[in-house]
Amino acid sequence: MQLISGCLSRLSTTLTFLGLVALPLGLQAQGLSITADQKTTAMQVSQKGVPLGELAPNAPDSYSVKRGDTLWSISGLFLKSPWRWPELWGMNLQDITNPHRIYPGQQLYLEKSGGLALLRTRATGGTHAPSVVKVSPRTRFESLADAAIPTLAANLIEPFLAEPVIVDGPTFANAPRIVATQEGRVLLSKGDRAYARGGSGEGAQALSDAKGQPVDYRVFRNATPLKDPRTQAILGYEAQFLGRVELARGESVQQTVDKDGKASSEIVPATIDIVTTKEEIRVGDRLLPEPPRELVGYIPRAPASRIEGQIVSIYGSAVTYAAENQVVVVNRGSKDGLERGHVMALRKDGERLKDRTDDARSEIKLPNERNGLLMVFRTFESLSYALILQITDGVKVGDHFSNPN
Repeated sequence: MQLISGCLSRLSTTLTFLGLVALPLGLQAQGLSITADQKTTAMQVSQKGVPLGELAPNAPDSYSVKRGDTLWSISGLFLKSPWRWPELWGMNLQDITNPHRIYPGQQLYLEKSGGLALLRTRATGGTHAPSVVKVSPRTRFESLADAAIPTLAANLIEPFLAEPVIVDGPTFANAPRIVATQEGRVLLSKGDRAYARGGSGEGAQALSDAKGQPVDYRVFRNATPLKDPRTQAILGYEAQFLGRVELARGESVQQTVDKDGKASSEIVPATIDIVTTKEEIRVGDRLLPEPPRELVGYIPRAPASRIEGQIVSIYGSAVTYAAENQVVVVNRGSKDGLERGHVMALRKDGERLKDRTDDARSEIKLPNERNGLLMVFRTFESLSYALILQITDGVKVGDHFSNPN
């Protein structure tokens, strides 16, 4: 009984701090790791605080975390630069050992002294005794991932984690393709059956249902070339996501003998079943294996090294200008040092015009002006997807981005 009492006491203290228990294994499973640089920054700030000049103009003296809040929005509430979340975390390092473990109902207090600011989870001088949590003798389950506030509003980027894909030309050209439908159907939807063959190019393989081979595929169409705005070089191809299929039977070759006794072989395509559709599927659409499911955690931060680039395209939109919360493709990727969670400053391309005050009407170009922020959430080798977080004006293809600080 003493052992149980001691365990409950320690559990009560932990729950008082965090509102819930945060296990290291759970953090790793969600990909919510903290880098050494971020932890070092937080340690330094936690010892000395943040200069008052770094606070947001209307930073509140206290704030109660609510459902629907995000780490980004809370950082922006207290700091001028939301991507500097390690400062916000470091200001409260003793109480919040991991910034991904902030929960609805927690109270944050801003303390100012000697030109510096600290953020705490309890008011200075508070004498409230820690609350006691009573645990009845039965098993309880609760999802930590569902309770903690996310980095960003998940609905803004979740579809883009699973749907769009960037591939090189040969990969898409040699991808398996749908070759026939049942009863000559033109369009396919969920529940329909169709037939497919593996790629025909060099190194392409037949669709196989052998053990260890993929059985789940995504369906794509129209590989659109994405070009660098400056060099016009093709950096990759963006394939249009249509749905998902499951391999029911692999391809095979059937031996036959005609009426004259002559042996021949017939190609029997693979059989696939349509599992889900975003748009109707048809003959000629391509298949790519379903990638492993990722448990993604985003840590907004500025890149450690200098990175500059341009907007390549506005995803899924025919409009000229992208707005806040829209997704864009940028011409930098993993090979350029761009990582998931990197926050970049958008710069509007300065207008080119004639100087009417000059008799020679010489050409001039206005300076590039800062126009907002974007955050990278999915990277490929030479291209990346990014979410526009803040803008003051529309964003167009060709606009520049660079480090935010």
